[in-house]
Formats: sequence, structure tokens, C-alpha cells
Amino acid sequence: MAKKDKNQFSWANDRPIFVIQKHDASSLHYDFRLEADGVLKSWVVPKGPSTDPSEKRLALPTEDHPLDYADFEGVIPEEHYGAGTVLIWDRGSYRNLKADQNGSHADQSVTQQIADGHVTVWLKGEKLKGGYALTRTDLGEEEERWLLVKMDDDEADARLNPTSTETDSVASGRSIDDIHDGAGDKQ
Repeated sequence: MAKKDKNQFSWANDRPIFVIQKHDASSLHYDFRLEADGVLKSWVVPKGPSTDPSEKRLALPTEDHPLDYADFEGVIPEEHYGAGTVLIWDRGSYRNLKADQNGSHADQSVTQQIADGHVTVWLKGEKLKGGYALTRTDLGEEEERWLLVKMDDDEADARLNPTSTETDSVASGRSIDDIHDGAGDKQ
């Protein structure tokens, strides 16, 4: 299990990290990733996250990714899994809402919450803030299905639609098209 280097993610504080990557592959979707047990636990969210507690967004679990992937923004070549353009849509730290009052994760780790089918976290991102819940709804033979829902807290706002109004990267300020075309790449 890889340990997070304290200086590895200068954009986050000491809490575990999260990242949401906008991914234009066979279809445009968002990859919601939470750091747990030294990896990024990941879900594909076709419509992206919402700030409206009444909206339930489908989330399909995908394979764990290495922590370093949290900083990836670029183009995955055609011959590779996940081929397409990846943009860092949001990132930051999160707090486990099922941790004890001292901030330890002794009550229930995020990994245990995933196994139990209900994860609750408080995001401190550049675009998203507040409580979010991931709830497993189906353990079908073909694929597991979850719902990503914004909790009804002070950060909830049904009027906002950040996936439509805040489309550029929080890391580079580039659009998905700019990344695809190589605009602003470091030489």
C-alpha cells in the first residue's frame, strides 16, 4: 500500500484527497475518486456530480487507480484502456463523516463504508464543497450500481450546475478541447 508523500499534493491539505476528472473517452463522463488504503477508489459518474440534493447521479465503480493518477491531465492514447482526454475538473481534500469526533477513522473507514455500500464524505474542493453520499443500489451480476447524492447542507444549491458552468480544469485552466489539441502543454 503506497503512502501519500506529505508534499505530493500541494493543492490539498493533510486530509485524504479526492479528485474528479472529466474524461472524454467513448462518452463524456466524470471519474469520482477518493483516496483510501493508498489508492484512488473510483466511480464513473456519467452526468457528473450535482450540488442539488434532489438529484441522484448514477455512479458505476471502476478499478482502483494509483494515487499519482490524481495529478494526471492529458490524452490517453487510442491503444490504451480509457483512451481519450482527461481534465482535472475538481480536486481537494475530504473528511470521512463516519469518523469519530477526534477525526480518526476508527469508527468506520472509507474502505469499510464501500464494502458496506454507503459512503459519506465532506468535500473541500475548488468547485465542490460539503457532504456527499455514495450509496450502492444494485449488486447485479453484470455491474454494481451506486448513486452519488449531494447532502442537504449549507453548501447545497439547486440553482447551480457546475458541470455546465465551470467546465475548465482547476489544475491548468484549460478546456477539454485545449487539452485534446495540446494547447498550453509544457514544452
